Amino acid sequence: MVKHPTDRESLERDCDLEFYVAGGPGGQHRNKVETAVRLKHRPSGLIVTATERRSQSDNREAAYQRMAEKLEEMQKVRKPRKKTRPTTASKAKRLEGKIHKSRIKQSRSKIKSDD
Repeated sequence: MVKHPTDRESLERDCDLEFYVAGGPGGQHRNKVETAVRLKHRPSGLIVTATERRSQSDNREAAYQRMAEKLEEMQKVRKPRKKTRPTTASKAKRLEGKIHKSRIKQSRSKIKSDD
């Protein structure tokens, strides 16, 4: 796995920055000015956007922060999954034990006589 640095300098170097007009509520300032920010991390192909704020600089900061968080999450080493499904042999062994106990219990019952 390739390790991607998440410091601001590296992100600015490795990301393409794109500005566009954000939709939604916010008034004239938000609807006329390109305040939304889209970041694309070239090495990994991850894309994040920030459109919450009315200011382009605030959205840029939020986008860089999100990109760093996503890269950190992507690079975490995952623990291997432990198998929890019982094997076929253990199922057969369990069934044998049940049958054996059943026979023991049946042998305890009183024998009916035909008198």
